[in-house]
Amino acid sequence: MKTALWILIFLGTFGIMEFMAWFTHKFIMHGFLWTLHKDHHHKDHDSWFERNDAFFIFYAIVSMTCFYFGSNGVWWAYALGFGILAYGIAYFIVHDIFIHQRFKLFRNANHWYAKGVRRGHKMHHKHLGKEDSECFGMLIVPFKYFKK
Repeated sequence: MKTALWILIFLGTFGIMEFMAWFTHKFIMHGFLWTLHKDHHHKDHDSWFERNDAFFIFYAIVSMTCFYFGSNGVWWAYALGFGILAYGIAYFIVHDIFIHQRFKLFRNANHWYAKGVRRGHKMHHKHLGKEDSECFGMLIVPFKYFKK
């Protein structure tokens, strides 16, 4: 029974992280922490790293904190930590590697879903400023961007 609960907590956490990505992006990154996020929309430096990468560090700390509590007997904290970690890995692969090509992989992905995710993200980035930018999660992109 505990294994089933662990899996449910893990999957639920992964799903909630999609909401958190949207919420954080819309209200925090395009809100009061725009100073960290703006170089993601308009690169103003020569470094491979962006100030925007600080958001990865925040979620990594949350995940590691869950691992700490898990190692101290809070069994469900491991499921939370691994759910956050799994979403972070998926986000990095989809957003940073697939969409922004920070590593030159998946360049020729030609599937309708892959094209839709890229198209939606491109529409988000057409606005270089803080305002008027459509925000959505990583996996759930508005259907209007998908064309077969």
